[in-house]
Amino acid sequence: MQKREQSKVAGSGPTPAKRGRPFGSTTGGGGGTSSFSAASGESVSPGSLLGPSLQVLSSLADQNNRRIVLALQSGLKSELTWALNALTLLSFKEKDDLRRDATPLAKVPGLLDSLLQVVDDWRDIALPRDYTKPARVRTLGTNLVVTGFGNEYDTTSIDTLLHHGSVSASSKTEASIRRKKKSVEWWFDEDGLFNSDEEGRAEKHQCALAASNIIRNFSFMPDNEVIMVQHRHCLETIFQCLEDQDTEDEELITNMLETIVNLAPVLDLRIFSSSKPSYIQMTEKRAVRSIMGILGCSIKAWHCAAAELLGRLIINPDNEPFLLPSVPQVYKRLVDLLSFPAVDAQAAAVGALYNLAEVNMDCRLKLAGERWAVDRLFKVVRAPHPVPEVCRKAAMILESLVSEPQNRHLLLAHESTFAEILMMDGRHSDTFARILYELTSRSNNKATTARGVWGM
Repeated sequence: MQKREQSKVAGSGPTPAKRGRPFGSTTGGGGGTSSFSAASGESVSPGSLLGPSLQVLSSLADQNNRRIVLALQSGLKSELTWALNALTLLSFKEKDDLRRDATPLAKVPGLLDSLLQVVDDWRDIALPRDYTKPARVRTLGTNLVVTGFGNEYDTTSIDTLLHHGSVSASSKTEASIRRKKKSVEWWFDEDGLFNSDEEGRAEKHQCALAASNIIRNFSFMPDNEVIMVQHRHCLETIFQCLEDQDTEDEELITNMLETIVNLAPVLDLRIFSSSKPSYIQMTEKRAVRSIMGILGCSIKAWHCAAAELLGRLIINPDNEPFLLPSVPQVYKRLVDLLSFPAVDAQAAAVGALYNLAEVNMDCRLKLAGERWAVDRLFKVVRAPHPVPEVCRKAAMILESLVSEPQNRHLLLAHESTFAEILMMDGRHSDTFARILYELTSRSNNKATTARGVWGM
């Protein structure tokens, strides 16, 4: 447990490195060209929504905080586009840019909730194109020609009369007039001020992607981390997006996945069983299942991020009861990732295994018993992996496995490989010397007298 305790102490200092850099560094990275004018604060009707390309004055956020929140809540396309473009610019900073004047935007009252509402609005209508809205019968106003709910909510009495041909001529005329007015009575539709056609869906889709990108950018700011991990609606929305990986937009899932990976070092899954109000009824088990689903997917960026997410979550002892039941499936998938030729997949798997192996004895026993686990860890060290830290962690995992007496009979079969690496690789000679000493110099080892030649 020494390495794990050291990692916890280290975690109280600088936070783990963030994944990548915030989207929006170029005009292409944000999904289009920005329509926001920093000098005038005016919005322009964009051909393609939401892409930062301009410098923004640092005082803009302070002067427009409330206006941005109100614009997000208004539902008006022009206001929403202006607010999302402004926030994309304000939330972005270069990877190595300290930006002392950066405003912790998640602390602005109502801002995070407003952004989540934009995402929720899209998810509420993100249905298959061939989906048909079922008929909803209204009984209010049954004696009136117009019900007040639009044409799709005609009353049963009028529909029945039309079907049986017993309606009067004046009623038929009025019904036909109402059908002709359908194109201009769009404000009766419950979908809001956006049109419900394909163009309106595309606009809401772009707004949701921009909002998720801004939330992702928030997660790169240390001042925002605590606020975001204590915001239950934010976490529920993120995990629900991960849960719907088969049907949800890939860019939206990527943004949400990057966000939760950044927040993972300070995330406590027990928030889903707390007294804070819930919007989606997300539970700890559902959250873990959504991560497991991402881990098992075929998209490299996603399963690498899921492996890194699990490695960061397990550092917090409070998350162990929710993650440990899935450890056998996690080990199987991580060992599979070790066999991938992609070096980033190997690095993500080694990082997660390094933290998982330090949890308890049971984790070390299960990992040693996983088929091909030891062989593939050897491969990472002997190849070697281009990142020296990954090789060091792989060697440390092997040392952790040897520390358990029940694993020695499994690892003793690899004694010649341990000795070969010890003699040929000076970078890890100390680690493998300790491994050989553990294997052959214990008093309970029957081969001690014959094979105990690897002194410290």
